[in-house]
Amino acid sequence: MKLENTYFKKISMTFTLATAMLLASCDTLSQLGSVLDLGTPTESEINSGLKQALEYGTSYASDRLSREDGYLGNIAVKILFPEEAKKVENTLRSFGLGDLCDQVITSLNRAAEDAAIEAKPIFVAAIKDMSITDVKNILLGSNNAATQYFEGKTTTSLEGKFKPIIESSLTKVGATKYWSDVIGRYNKIPLMKPIDPDLSSYVTQKAIDGLFYEIAKEELKIRENAAARSTILLQKVFGYAEKQGK
Repeated sequence: MKLENTYFKKISMTFTLATAMLLASCDTLSQLGSVLDLGTPTESEINSGLKQALEYGTSYASDRLSREDGYLGNIAVKILFPEEAKKVENTLRSFGLGDLCDQVITSLNRAAEDAAIEAKPIFVAAIKDMSITDVKNILLGSNNAATQYFEGKTTTSLEGKFKPIIESSLTKVGATKYWSDVIGRYNKIPLMKPIDPDLSSYVTQKAIDGLFYEIAKEELKIRENAAARSTILLQKVFGYAEKQGK
């Protein structure tokens, strides 16, 4: 038994040492761009490196928002009542109908979460279609150059893909019913001007806005934080971009 304990202790120590070495190597990799001059990347490296970063960033944003509470739990992108319906919300809450308003907000965000995952193939297609000129302009452009590129190239496709999913999801999660209840009750209040915003179009636009917000965060992170560049190629390409910006 003593021999077995000694053996398992050795295995545990070996595993701990290997883990420490792996973490140390990751730390070293994240610092390479700021410590070493990795040289000027070739055109092929620029093309591969930028597209690799963009595919990771867009996929990460899409995955994160498509999880439960991806929108609802993120105050920066959480979908609230449409601006023209703020008075509706305030009025109903003053009448003790806050729970109904909360149900509407939750259901709007659940619909956006259902749609978010569908953005990934649209972004992948846009990345594949990038010319080397597009790639260089993005790499050496402003801190949100990639986000602006995606907004120009993918918004129409995202709207076409998101809206039917959101319409279906609004029905599935009860948003359509809750919304009808909210608007119906509000429109029955004496002296109030009746309203009826296009809910699916509103949620579609807010879902896309939230997606681009998250992509912009990922873009800024890899441009400004060397530790976010997880490969030597990314260190080289974005390190080169930093030098060009000086």
